[in-house]
Amino acid sequence: MENRFYTDFDTDWIGRGQSKNVKGRTPFEQDRDRIIYSPAFRRLQNKTQVFLSGEFDFYRTRLTHSMEVSQIGRSIVNHLNRTSPQLSDGFHIDQDLVESICLAHDIGHPSFGHAGEQVLNELMFAEGGFEGNAQNLRILVDLFYRDKSQWSGMNPTRAFLDGMLKYKTLFSHSQEKKNHFIYDFQKDILDFVIPQPDFLKGLTTEHELNSFKSLECRIMDWADDIAYSIHDIDDGIRAGFITMKKIRNWLDTHEKEYAENEITFLESLCESIVDDSFSATLARLIGLFIHSTTLITRNTALGEKTNRYKFDILVEGESRRLCEMLKSLAIGLVFHTPQVHQLEYKGGRILRKLFSVMEEEYMKDGTHPFRLLPAHYHEAMATSSHLQKKRMLCDYLSGMTDGFVVRTYKRLFDPDFGSIIDLI
Repeated sequence: MENRFYTDFDTDWIGRGQSKNVKGRTPFEQDRDRIIYSPAFRRLQNKTQVFLSGEFDFYRTRLTHSMEVSQIGRSIVNHLNRTSPQLSDGFHIDQDLVESICLAHDIGHPSFGHAGEQVLNELMFAEGGFEGNAQNLRILVDLFYRDKSQWSGMNPTRAFLDGMLKYKTLFSHSQEKKNHFIYDFQKDILDFVIPQPDFLKGLTTEHELNSFKSLECRIMDWADDIAYSIHDIDDGIRAGFITMKKIRNWLDTHEKEYAENEITFLESLCESIVDDSFSATLARLIGLFIHSTTLITRNTALGEKTNRYKFDILVEGESRRLCEMLKSLAIGLVFHTPQVHQLEYKGGRILRKLFSVMEEEYMKDGTHPFRLLPAHYHEAMATSSHLQKKRMLCDYLSGMTDGFVVRTYKRLFDPDFGSIIDLI
């Protein structure tokens, strides 16, 4: 049955990248399938979520996190399609669209988590910055496929691209320029997604512009919040960062900030840590958060053009507050610990050193006696401008996995690293 929720406006392709043929699949199915089979998606298996990938094999990586966000996103869509009176079999939110957005939401994030993102933004600041979500778009539209030393995009649909646009502020218009922006040269993507300036009329502040998101982007955002608020706690407990004693000490400091039911949950979490049932306790929250989501209507200028801006989600306040409390707990007991900060510092220092060496070798005029980059990058550098070269170096480093970054660093600077086995 045809789904009338989406129109040709939603399924239109940006026209940059490999062509698409229907072949029995919807445009949104094609977007999802291309993500799953891409090298950029596979690299997420060796990129940091909380703890450095490979440290222990049961911790979540960016890949397993993205898969969990995708499953939660699909479940939210199922729940809304079944329970919302505004929706029906012929007028419903597309699961494949939401799944592809969730799978790809971290595809451009670099090694070493947010520390890597901050370092690359500092290194690229004079050339327009670096931001993980902006890099998502760059991969999808410009870097998805490679033919020798030429790159091209995956030709994504408008609805898919819009779902990936968590932020709509250009780097040059961003006040702090630390994050929550897209690159200035991506304005054409923004113009494709929102083709008429009048659709953004009235959005006068950076916060208002970045908060103007499609329905599917809202669902992905909430699924992401659910996944990392719960699963970062789970990983933190398994790693020994979060214990009953530490939770109660943290609660002593923050008790006045939270309602009775939130404090009760933390007490039950402490008890479940003692009897080793914390995983089930946390897993039950996923269903609670999903079923706390309802579909509402909203009035936006773009709502006249697409149902993606005619509808929004509303999350019941108690669930939202409980989710925020878990995120605060994870930040306090895991992310702000010396152990994690030391690893982030080390990762950032490694990226800085690699960037410095590559920049020294490839940004100067003349020949490049040392081939430090793969052949296709080396060849592309020869015909690129100064600005293009630096952005290309950033693309290369941000695409490297944690393990590949460390091996490259050792190969360049560790005197004892360099046997034939080490070179593989």
